[in-house]
Amino acid sequence: MSGAFLVESIDYLNQRISISDPDNCLAKRLLTFNLSGSPFSSPFYTEHTFFTCPGDVVLPSSYRYIPCLSNSTSSFYATTSYEQASSSAFRSCQIVKRLDVPASYINSESLLLEWHSPNCTSYEMDYLRCGFKNKASLEVKCFGNEPVAASKRNRGKESIIVCVSIFGGVILFFLCLTCIACLVDKCSNVEGSDSPRQEIVESREMIGRATSRGLDQCTIETYKKMELGESIKLPGTNGTACLICLSEYASKETVRFIPECDHCFHVECIDVWLKIHGSCPICRDSRALR
Repeated sequence: MSGAFLVESIDYLNQRISISDPDNCLAKRLLTFNLSGSPFSSPFYTEHTFFTCPGDVVLPSSYRYIPCLSNSTSSFYATTSYEQASSSAFRSCQIVKRLDVPASYINSESLLLEWHSPNCTSYEMDYLRCGFKNKASLEVKCFGNEPVAASKRNRGKESIIVCVSIFGGVILFFLCLTCIACLVDKCSNVEGSDSPRQEIVESREMIGRATSRGLDQCTIETYKKMELGESIKLPGTNGTACLICLSEYASKETVRFIPECDHCFHVECIDVWLKIHGSCPICRDSRALR
């Protein structure tokens, strides 16, 4: 409900997340901060009074000066004491807003939030993990009942498999490069025909296109979108929430549909997803986007 933030860190064991403002003005974002509709909450709140003063007024350091909200003619401040901000000593100043903010230090660069559902702390301590029951459901379950020792052994095996896969892939890559180089060399010696070389160039272009997984905005804009009415009724197997941001749909919001599978998501969510992944977040099948 408060726009986009940058994720600085996630502590899965203690179920806490640290976020910051992309424009480096967290105090401005706190003036309209709203956690409703999200799974997060703040571990504490502090009452602050925000006010502005003329640029020539000098206040003690106990009042938090907010540089990113100030300009050449006025200065923006915050204090935890409403009585001081409204006293006669500040007649030239004007109170902007008084509210509880989820931060003890108003000029801090990041904001700490927490979540309580699903509660996976005990499973995280045993090196297990939580996840959705299936791709089309918001129901959550915890996976794995192995003892900690067995879980660690499995992680060790997985690490070995990953290492072997990486080294194997690197070797295969260099072998492919060697084969292509040999093929190019042979084709360069063929007289009277450029068709083999042309085929190699086209093959390289096809490989380059295959490795580009995202979609461009022009292609994305061709996909059907719809503004939700009061009933918020969606066709097919679509639920009542966007499975990318996990927020429930509201009237007047716009959703975009994926071709073929007809799954839908918030426009701002699916557009960013398709630019990176180029596949439906639920089906994971890029053929649905052709």
